[in-house]
Amino acid sequence: MTRQSAIFAFLISLSVMVAVTCGSSNEALGPSRTLDVQKPNVVLILCDDLGIGDVQCFNPENGKIKTPFIDQLAKEGMSFTDAHSGSSVCTPTRYGLLTGRYAWRTKLQNGVAQGFEDCLIAPDRPTIGNFLGDNGYRTALLGKWHLNMKFTDPQNPGIELVGKKFKYTPPVNSTSPDGPISRGFDVFFGIHHARSMKAIIEQDTVVRHEDVISFLPTLESKAVEFINQQAESDQPFFLFLPLGSPHTPIVPTKAWQGASGLGAYADFVMQTDHVIGTVLKQLDARGFRDNTIVIFSSDNGCSRQAKIGQLAKQGHSVSAGFRGSKSDIWDGGHRVPLVIRWPGVVEDDSRCGELVGLTDIFATVADCLSLKPPAKSCEDSVSFLAAMMGEEFESKRDGIVHHAINGHFAYRTPEWKLVLARGSGGWSGPNENNSKDQPEAQLYDMRSDQDESRNVYESRPDIAARLLAMLERDVANGRTTPGPFSPNDTDEIQLWKSGRDQEE
Repeated sequence: MTRQSAIFAFLISLSVMVAVTCGSSNEALGPSRTLDVQKPNVVLILCDDLGIGDVQCFNPENGKIKTPFIDQLAKEGMSFTDAHSGSSVCTPTRYGLLTGRYAWRTKLQNGVAQGFEDCLIAPDRPTIGNFLGDNGYRTALLGKWHLNMKFTDPQNPGIELVGKKFKYTPPVNSTSPDGPISRGFDVFFGIHHARSMKAIIEQDTVVRHEDVISFLPTLESKAVEFINQQAESDQPFFLFLPLGSPHTPIVPTKAWQGASGLGAYADFVMQTDHVIGTVLKQLDARGFRDNTIVIFSSDNGCSRQAKIGQLAKQGHSVSAGFRGSKSDIWDGGHRVPLVIRWPGVVEDDSRCGELVGLTDIFATVADCLSLKPPAKSCEDSVSFLAAMMGEEFESKRDGIVHHAINGHFAYRTPEWKLVLARGSGGWSGPNENNSKDQPEAQLYDMRSDQDESRNVYESRPDIAARLLAMLERDVANGRTTPGPFSPNDTDEIQLWKSGRDQEE
């Protein structure tokens, strides 16, 4: 059965039976604008700072935190074991997820958004929310935005607030002209980022300030409420649920405190898993299971605020043996758990080891709907629908670009990884300052050295030069996928942050 015929049969009768193994493709299936009530709903759940090793089914030997609902989701779908976030920190990953484009193509060359500034997503750039809304979906973002947004003074309409005065927390009744509802979402309930978690925003208005410990339970209730509303409608829906946990502040509620026996972070992971379970149960209860694509992942690796060393002493590896953690250019910074469930299309309890990224979600969802992504989008997004359906992987993209908190780059093919840094590129040691005696870059054979312990940069200059040329080309072209030239938003992209006569 071809991919086209399989999807057509699914959308018409919900009775497709497909034998699935691992594979991929990046061919689009052609445009369509007719509203079909049988279009699959899409639920995208994104955890915050959840390491790949924090999900037990991705780390069965050294994962001590219980995650029964995510594990069950994996049994009902496909687990991707070589999936990567667009960056090893929050904001750039979210930009890439929503636009299908790497955030380092914008003015954000390192770090994360702080708020009270123009939204990082340009007004004329389509998001996955715009795309699905234009194709008949009701779109909702419930949770953490963290892509910058401005606020106006509630006492002086039209007067812009300056962030430093409010210490990240905008006042009640201030409004935002460039938040999620201006970037493709019909519904928004949530926060900007962790430091402004007290400020609860509904649509474009700060409606209240509340204790941060209440946010995750409130978000759980809002997700259930949205699903219940959609049960009364024939309109397909897209629910983007960026939970904001288990990121700091690490605040498990009283019912979850001590549940893990491993500390507050592990308790918070368990509560997060429970919230995911609530959402999945509600989808089932309202009859959405068979016609809903559920995508679960994390925005980057586990943060050191989780007390990684203490967890390791208790036998728990947050990065499942991969080197590094949040902020780093090594895989522990950006290799993330990715699970997709689509009954009748994705085989239960299947696994895929192909190289994919969260920037690929946009093109993949479009492919699931037999649609082409809109113009000026998805420059770095490749559909892996075929991987979900058992077809051969024949990516037209040479590799994936990794990016660390300090702006260090890496280029990854299925076989090799070139790191343009002497050290971690982030918070882990050694960093650039204490590794000046090391080679200017790192090169790893990811087939035999996934823990990135044997740097062969100096002994394999041919491979290093080839990967560097690919990276330079993909930066210059404004895209990593086939297509016309797409200009970057800035000319200030600096590949070498150290080495090559650069200073850290």
